[in-house]
Amino acid sequence: MLTEFVELPGASFRMGSTRFYPEEAPEHTVTVGPFAIERHPVTNAQFAAFVADTGYVTVAERAPDPADYPGADPADLVPGGLVFTPTAGPVDLRDWRQWWRWVPGAHWRRPLGPDGPDWQDRPDHPVVQVAYVDALAYARWADRRLPTEAEWEYAARGGTTTTYPWGEELTPGGRLMANTWQGAFPYRNDGAAGWVGTSPVGTFPPNGYGLVDMIGNVWEWTGTRFEGHHRPGPPAPAPCCAPSRPDPTVSQVLKGGSHLCAPEYCRRYRPTARSPQSQDSATSHIGFRCAR
Repeated sequence: MLTEFVELPGASFRMGSTRFYPEEAPEHTVTVGPFAIERHPVTNAQFAAFVADTGYVTVAERAPDPADYPGADPADLVPGGLVFTPTAGPVDLRDWRQWWRWVPGAHWRRPLGPDGPDWQDRPDHPVVQVAYVDALAYARWADRRLPTEAEWEYAARGGTTTTYPWGEELTPGGRLMANTWQGAFPYRNDGAAGWVGTSPVGTFPPNGYGLVDMIGNVWEWTGTRFEGHHRPGPPAPAPCCAPSRPDPTVSQVLKGGSHLCAPEYCRRYRPTARSPQSQDSATSHIGFRCAR
Protein backbone atom coordinates (compact mmCIF):
# COMPACT_ATOMS: atom_id res chain seq x y z
CA MET A 1 0.00 0.00 0.00
CA LEU A 2 1.17 3.53 -0.71
CA THR A 3 2.47 5.75 2.09
CA GLU A 4 -0.66 6.75 3.93
CA PHE A 5 -0.35 10.54 4.35
CA VAL A 6 0.94 13.46 2.33
CA GLU A 7 2.01 16.48 4.36
CA LEU A 8 1.02 19.80 2.79
CA PRO A 9 2.42 23.15 3.94
CA GLY A 10 -0.76 25.16 3.42
CA ALA A 11 -0.99 28.34 1.38
CA SER A 12 -3.32 30.90 -0.14
CA PHE A 13 -4.99 29.84 -3.39
CA ARG A 14 -7.88 30.77 -5.66
CA MET A 15 -10.84 28.59 -4.77
CA GLY A 16 -13.95 28.09 -6.90
CA SER A 17 -14.75 28.90 -10.52
CA THR A 18 -17.19 30.91 -12.63
CA ARG A 19 -16.66 28.79 -15.76
CA PHE A 20 -18.85 25.78 -15.04
CA TYR A 21 -21.68 25.37 -12.50
CA PRO A 22 -23.16 28.25 -10.46
CA GLU A 23 -22.52 26.63 -7.08
CA GLU A 24 -18.76 26.82 -7.73
CA ALA A 25 -18.84 30.64 -7.68
CA PRO A 26 -17.51 33.04 -6.72
CA GLU A 27 -13.83 32.49 -7.33
CA HIS A 28 -12.08 33.83 -4.26
CA THR A 29 -8.83 33.66 -2.31
CA VAL A 30 -8.68 31.20 0.58
CA THR A 31 -5.84 30.41 2.97
CA VAL A 32 -5.44 26.95 4.47
CA GLY A 33 -2.96 26.11 7.18
CA PRO A 34 -0.57 23.16 7.14
CA PHE A 35 -2.30 19.79 7.20
CA ALA A 36 -1.87 16.20 6.07
CA ILE A 37 -4.27 14.27 3.87
CA GLU A 38 -4.51 10.59 3.04
CA ARG A 39 -2.88 9.65 -0.22
CA HIS A 40 -5.90 7.68 -1.39
CA PRO A 41 -9.56 7.18 -0.41
CA VAL A 42 -10.26 4.84 2.49
CA THR A 43 -10.38 1.32 1.09
CA ASN A 44 -12.67 -1.61 1.81
CA ALA A 45 -9.87 -3.33 3.70
CA GLN A 46 -9.24 -0.28 5.88
CA PHE A 47 -12.93 0.16 6.66
CA ALA A 48 -13.23 -3.56 7.43
CA ALA A 49 -10.46 -3.20 10.03
CA PHE A 50 -12.43 -0.39 11.67
CA VAL A 51 -15.63 -2.45 11.77
CA ALA A 52 -13.79 -5.51 13.10
CA ASP A 53 -12.28 -3.45 15.90
CA THR A 54 -15.40 -1.53 16.92
CA GLY A 55 -18.42 -3.52 15.76
CA TYR A 56 -19.68 -0.37 14.07
CA VAL A 57 -22.93 -0.64 12.09
CA THR A 58 -23.25 1.74 9.15
CA VAL A 59 -26.32 3.79 8.33
CA ALA A 60 -27.09 1.55 5.31
CA GLU A 61 -27.17 -1.45 7.65
CA ARG A 62 -29.73 0.16 9.98
CA ALA A 63 -33.49 0.36 9.45
CA PRO A 64 -34.47 4.01 8.82
CA ASP A 65 -36.34 5.79 11.63
CA PRO A 66 -39.98 6.34 10.54
CA ALA A 67 -39.92 9.71 12.32
CA ASP A 68 -37.36 10.95 9.80
CA TYR A 69 -39.51 9.93 6.83
CA PRO A 70 -43.13 10.91 7.56
CA GLY A 71 -45.57 9.37 5.12
CA ALA A 72 -43.16 6.73 3.88
CA ASP A 73 -44.39 3.21 3.27
CA PRO A 74 -43.16 1.10 6.24
CA ALA A 75 -42.24 -1.63 3.75
CA ASP A 76 -39.66 0.73 2.29
CA LEU A 77 -38.03 1.50 5.64
CA VAL A 78 -35.53 -1.34 5.55
CA PRO A 79 -31.73 -1.27 5.58
CA GLY A 80 -30.19 -0.61 2.18
CA GLY A 81 -28.63 1.93 -0.12
CA LEU A 82 -28.89 3.59 -3.51
CA VAL A 83 -27.30 1.63 -6.35
CA PHE A 84 -26.60 2.90 -9.84
CA THR A 85 -28.36 0.75 -12.45
CA PRO A 86 -27.71 1.37 -16.16
CA THR A 87 -30.78 2.04 -18.29
CA ALA A 88 -31.66 -0.05 -21.33
CA GLY A 89 -30.96 2.85 -23.69
CA PRO A 90 -30.99 6.65 -24.00
CA VAL A 91 -33.24 8.46 -21.51
CA ASP A 92 -34.10 11.99 -20.45
CA LEU A 93 -31.06 13.02 -18.41
CA ARG A 94 -33.14 15.45 -16.35
CA ASP A 95 -34.58 12.58 -14.28
CA TRP A 96 -31.90 10.84 -12.21
CA ARG A 97 -34.46 8.41 -10.80
CA GLN A 98 -34.22 6.42 -14.02
CA TRP A 99 -30.75 5.08 -13.14
CA TRP A 100 -30.77 5.06 -9.34
CA ARG A 101 -32.70 2.43 -7.37
CA TRP A 102 -33.07 1.65 -3.72
CA VAL A 103 -31.65 -1.81 -3.04
CA PRO A 104 -32.45 -3.50 0.29
CA GLY A 105 -29.35 -5.14 1.66
CA ALA A 106 -26.90 -2.88 -0.17
CA HIS A 107 -24.18 -1.70 2.22
CA TRP A 108 -20.42 -1.38 2.35
CA ARG A 109 -19.82 -5.15 2.42
CA ARG A 110 -21.96 -5.67 -0.70
CA PRO A 111 -22.34 -2.22 -2.23
CA LEU A 112 -24.40 -3.38 -5.22
CA GLY A 113 -26.76 -5.46 -3.10
CA PRO A 114 -26.98 -9.03 -1.80
CA ASP A 115 -26.33 -10.51 -5.26
CA GLY A 116 -23.35 -8.28 -5.99
CA PRO A 117 -19.64 -8.72 -5.23
CA ASP A 118 -18.39 -8.86 -1.67
CA TRP A 119 -15.88 -6.31 -0.36
CA GLN A 120 -13.33 -9.11 0.02
CA ASP A 121 -13.30 -9.39 -3.77
CA ARG A 122 -12.25 -5.74 -3.90
CA PRO A 123 -10.14 -5.00 -0.80
CA ASP A 124 -8.17 -2.20 -2.51
CA HIS A 125 -11.21 -0.39 -3.95
CA PRO A 126 -12.60 2.69 -2.17
CA VAL A 127 -15.25 1.83 0.39
CA VAL A 128 -18.70 3.06 -0.68
CA GLN A 129 -22.23 2.97 0.74
CA VAL A 130 -20.92 5.04 3.65
CA ALA A 131 -23.01 7.94 4.93
CA TYR A 132 -21.51 11.10 6.40
CA VAL A 133 -21.69 9.88 10.00
CA ASP A 134 -20.02 6.61 8.98
CA ALA A 135 -17.08 8.55 7.57
CA LEU A 136 -16.89 10.66 10.74
CA ALA A 137 -16.98 7.55 12.93
CA TYR A 138 -14.08 5.99 11.00
CA ALA A 139 -12.11 9.22 11.22
CA ARG A 140 -12.61 9.46 14.98
CA TRP A 141 -11.51 5.83 15.42
CA ALA A 142 -8.39 6.50 13.36
CA ASP A 143 -7.64 9.74 15.27
CA ARG A 144 -8.26 11.76 12.13
CA ARG A 145 -10.95 13.99 10.67
CA LEU A 146 -12.58 14.80 7.37
CA PRO A 147 -10.94 17.56 5.34
CA THR A 148 -12.71 20.85 4.89
CA GLU A 149 -13.85 21.68 1.37
CA ALA A 150 -11.07 24.26 1.08
CA GLU A 151 -8.40 21.79 2.19
CA TRP A 152 -9.75 19.17 -0.20
CA GLU A 153 -9.75 21.54 -3.18
CA TYR A 154 -6.26 22.82 -2.38
CA ALA A 155 -4.97 19.25 -2.17
CA ALA A 156 -6.78 18.17 -5.34
CA ARG A 157 -5.19 20.93 -7.41
CA GLY A 158 -1.79 19.43 -6.76
CA GLY A 159 -0.11 22.82 -7.00
CA THR A 160 -1.75 23.76 -10.32
CA THR A 161 -4.21 26.46 -11.40
CA THR A 162 -5.52 24.58 -14.44
CA THR A 163 -9.00 23.15 -15.02
CA TYR A 164 -7.79 19.66 -14.20
CA PRO A 165 -4.88 18.82 -11.90
CA TRP A 166 -2.97 17.59 -14.98
CA GLY A 167 -3.73 20.52 -17.32
CA GLU A 168 -6.48 21.95 -19.51
CA GLU A 169 -7.34 18.82 -21.50
CA LEU A 170 -9.44 16.05 -19.98
CA THR A 171 -7.46 13.34 -21.78
CA PRO A 172 -4.09 14.81 -22.75
CA GLY A 173 -2.72 13.01 -25.78
CA GLY A 174 -5.63 10.58 -25.48
CA ARG A 175 -4.50 9.38 -22.05
CA LEU A 176 -7.22 8.69 -19.49
CA MET A 177 -6.23 10.40 -16.24
CA ALA A 178 -9.11 9.44 -13.93
CA ASN A 179 -11.89 6.90 -13.50
CA THR A 180 -14.84 8.65 -15.14
CA TRP A 181 -17.67 7.35 -17.33
CA GLN A 182 -16.53 6.05 -20.70
CA GLY A 183 -19.34 5.63 -23.22
CA ALA A 184 -22.90 6.90 -23.47
CA PHE A 185 -24.48 7.79 -20.11
CA PRO A 186 -26.42 6.18 -18.46
CA TYR A 187 -26.75 3.03 -20.53
CA ARG A 188 -23.31 2.11 -21.92
CA ASN A 189 -20.11 2.22 -19.91
CA ASP A 190 -17.06 0.88 -21.75
CA GLY A 191 -14.99 1.03 -18.57
CA ALA A 192 -12.10 3.22 -17.46
CA ALA A 193 -8.86 1.29 -17.96
CA GLY A 194 -11.03 -1.82 -17.94
CA TRP A 195 -12.94 -0.91 -14.77
CA VAL A 196 -16.72 -0.47 -14.82
CA GLY A 197 -17.61 1.07 -11.47
CA THR A 198 -14.93 1.65 -8.86
CA SER A 199 -11.27 0.87 -9.54
CA PRO A 200 -8.42 -0.03 -7.17
CA VAL A 201 -6.94 3.08 -5.56
CA GLY A 202 -3.94 4.34 -7.47
CA THR A 203 -5.00 2.87 -10.82
CA PHE A 204 -4.68 6.32 -12.39
CA PRO A 205 -1.78 8.81 -12.20
CA PRO A 206 -1.21 10.86 -9.02
CA ASN A 207 -1.46 14.63 -8.98
CA GLY A 208 1.44 16.96 -8.31
CA TYR A 209 1.29 16.27 -4.58
CA GLY A 210 1.34 12.50 -5.07
CA LEU A 211 -2.36 12.10 -4.21
CA VAL A 212 -4.39 9.56 -6.16
CA ASP A 213 -8.08 9.44 -7.07
CA MET A 214 -8.77 13.01 -6.07
CA ILE A 215 -10.63 13.18 -9.37
CA GLY A 216 -13.03 10.40 -10.36
CA ASN A 217 -13.51 6.93 -8.89
CA VAL A 218 -15.72 8.04 -5.96
CA TRP A 219 -17.15 11.29 -4.69
CA GLU A 220 -15.68 12.16 -1.28
CA TRP A 221 -17.35 13.53 1.83
CA THR A 222 -15.95 16.73 3.34
CA GLY A 223 -16.58 18.27 6.73
CA THR A 224 -18.15 21.38 5.16
CA ARG A 225 -21.89 21.95 5.03
CA PHE A 226 -23.22 22.74 1.58
CA GLU A 227 -24.53 26.14 0.58
CA GLY A 228 -25.68 27.09 -2.91
CA HIS A 229 -22.56 29.17 -3.52
CA HIS A 230 -19.25 29.92 -1.83
CA ARG A 231 -19.12 32.38 1.02
CA PRO A 232 -15.72 34.03 0.81
CA GLY A 233 -13.90 34.09 4.11
CA PRO A 234 -11.98 31.79 6.44
CA PRO A 235 -12.91 28.11 5.89
CA ALA A 236 -14.89 26.54 8.71
CA PRO A 237 -13.04 23.85 10.66
CA ALA A 238 -13.96 20.25 9.90
CA PRO A 239 -15.71 18.39 12.73
CA CYS A 240 -13.69 15.84 14.65
CA CYS A 241 -16.53 14.07 16.44
CA ALA A 242 -19.30 12.00 14.89
CA PRO A 243 -22.92 12.84 15.76
CA SER A 244 -25.01 9.90 16.92
CA ARG A 245 -27.15 9.94 13.80
CA PRO A 246 -27.30 11.69 10.43
CA ASP A 247 -29.55 14.66 9.77
CA PRO A 248 -31.47 14.00 6.52
CA THR A 249 -32.26 17.73 6.26
CA VAL A 250 -28.60 18.78 6.16
CA SER A 251 -26.31 18.37 3.16
CA GLN A 252 -22.53 18.14 3.12
CA VAL A 253 -20.18 19.11 0.31
CA LEU A 254 -18.98 16.25 -1.87
CA LYS A 255 -15.86 16.74 -3.99
CA GLY A 256 -14.05 15.07 -6.85
CA GLY A 257 -16.68 13.48 -9.06
CA SER A 258 -16.93 9.72 -9.57
CA HIS A 259 -16.90 6.88 -12.05
CA LEU A 260 -20.41 7.98 -13.03
CA CYS A 261 -19.42 11.47 -14.22
CA ALA A 262 -19.93 11.83 -17.97
CA PRO A 263 -19.44 14.97 -20.09
CA GLU A 264 -23.04 14.93 -21.35
CA TYR A 265 -24.42 14.81 -17.81
CA CYS A 266 -21.94 15.73 -15.07
CA ARG A 267 -18.69 17.60 -15.75
CA ARG A 268 -17.77 17.58 -12.07
CA TYR A 269 -14.47 15.74 -12.43
CA ARG A 270 -12.53 18.90 -11.51
CA PRO A 271 -11.06 20.27 -8.24
CA THR A 272 -13.47 23.24 -8.13
CA ALA A 273 -16.60 21.12 -8.66
CA ARG A 274 -18.88 20.48 -5.69
CA SER A 275 -22.14 18.70 -5.04
CA PRO A 276 -24.61 18.54 -2.11
CA GLN A 277 -25.48 15.24 -0.44
CA SER A 278 -27.74 14.68 2.56
CA GLN A 279 -25.96 13.31 5.60
CA ASP A 280 -28.04 10.13 5.63
CA SER A 281 -27.25 9.15 2.03
CA ALA A 282 -25.36 5.95 1.29
CA THR A 283 -24.73 5.23 -2.38
CA SER A 284 -22.55 3.10 -4.62
CA HIS A 285 -20.39 6.05 -5.71
CA ILE A 286 -19.58 7.97 -2.51
CA GLY A 287 -16.52 7.35 -0.34
CA PHE A 288 -14.10 9.52 1.66
CA ARG A 289 -10.54 10.14 2.76
CA CYS A 290 -9.25 11.58 6.02
CA ALA A 291 -7.03 14.46 7.04
CA ARG A 292 -5.18 15.41 10.20
